[in-house]
Amino acid sequence: MAYFKENTILYFDGAYINAAEGQTSLYMQTLHYGYGVFEGIRSYDTAQGAAIFKAKEHFERLLHSCELLGIPCDYSVEQMTEISYNVLAKNELTDAYIRPLLICDPNMTLINGQSSRLLVAVWEWGAYLGEKLLNLKISPYCRPHPRSIHIEAKAVGHYVNSILATSDARKSGYDEALLLDCEGNLAEGPGANLFFEKDGALYTPALGHILPGITRTTVLELCAEMNIPVHQGRYTPVDLFQADSAFFCGTGAEIVGIQSVDGKSFKKNWSEAIGSTLKKKYLDLVRTPQLHEA
Repeated sequence: MAYFKENTILYFDGAYINAAEGQTSLYMQTLHYGYGVFEGIRSYDTAQGAAIFKAKEHFERLLHSCELLGIPCDYSVEQMTEISYNVLAKNELTDAYIRPLLICDPNMTLINGQSSRLLVAVWEWGAYLGEKLLNLKISPYCRPHPRSIHIEAKAVGHYVNSILATSDARKSGYDEALLLDCEGNLAEGPGANLFFEKDGALYTPALGHILPGITRTTVLELCAEMNIPVHQGRYTPVDLFQADSAFFCGTGAEIVGIQSVDGKSFKKNWSEAIGSTLKKKYLDLVRTPQLHEA
């Protein structure tokens, strides 16, 4: 897919420029070592125009990732939010995906750098995993051990693990992968968090081995409003195989149902699943402008 056109505008290093004219050094630490942080954010078309869903939470997480990895950032949450709205307006987009990325300056050592540059790009992007129910493969790759990296940081280099898992699943004829943690428990998808339903309650892997997804938090908030019981803990693939239904959630994927895992289908029809109800609630929520900046 084409992520930019000849007239696409992005923000980079203090200026709004044509995307085709963007340039950076080939010695950037982010390019050589994957040492950078990013966010995936969505804007939705609402009755009041473009509204970025949970901009504050996303940019706070970006700054937290910087803090964890020792990456300096000269921008505030408010500044990055304003820049994102400006880039949307300059590209005349409302329903869009927003990609802020902090790129570390040239540095060939393995010591954190002293400066970074902010990129904010936008493009039109439908649901990342599509709309149909997914057939998953439990990946031979596990999520990194939390003592090896800051698993809660949304770091550029972490996604090599995701690329390996998704590519392996696709080559095997599946739609997407499901990764376990280093202890063999359920973790998450390559770019989405996991929930499964059993006997009227939802279950999701606890924090510690997964990215604390903002969509995951939103699902938990919706469940609290709807009095849907949710349990967070350590669960095995057997627990998932015995579930009634399951779904992935994430900013890119939004909420998408899962048809099967390793060829084993869930017994509950997706239209009757808790996840299906939550998907409708979520899509209503993201188009409610007064809730976006809360």
